[in-house]
Amino acid sequence: MGTIDLDPASNKEANRTVKADHYFTAEDDGLAQDWYGNMWINPPYQADLIIQFADKIASESANFVQAVVLVNNATETRWFRKIVDVSTAIVFPTGRVNFRRPDGSTGPPLQGQAILYIGENAEQFLSRFSEFGWGCSLASR
Repeated sequence: MGTIDLDPASNKEANRTVKADHYFTAEDDGLAQDWYGNMWINPPYQADLIIQFADKIASESANFVQAVVLVNNATETRWFRKIVDVSTAIVFPTGRVNFRRPDGSTGPPLQGQAILYIGENAEQFLSRFSEFGWGCSLASR
């Protein structure tokens, strides 16, 4: 993937790990901003916000080069399917991914996650991210 140009749902603490060139905080309202380049997206998991982020990911996917999206593996939801529909690969981690709060503390996840890839380098993504679990390429739609 190279460098991460943008993380549209982040904060200063999270960006210490992600190391995106630019990031938007809740105050910046990443949903109202233009998305571009190589992106890392770990949207808020609140029901109303995850739906809005899924809509934005689907509608903006042609405007960015590639994206790695970390979300709960809520495969039964419409928002998850919306992201899958624009993705080219997916990895399901073998363990749950702890999250980091804005204050730097960590918290346990309530369910498993999925890491989705949107872009033209699905094989490279799978080569790198499959170390965290099992993955596969997704059929074109």
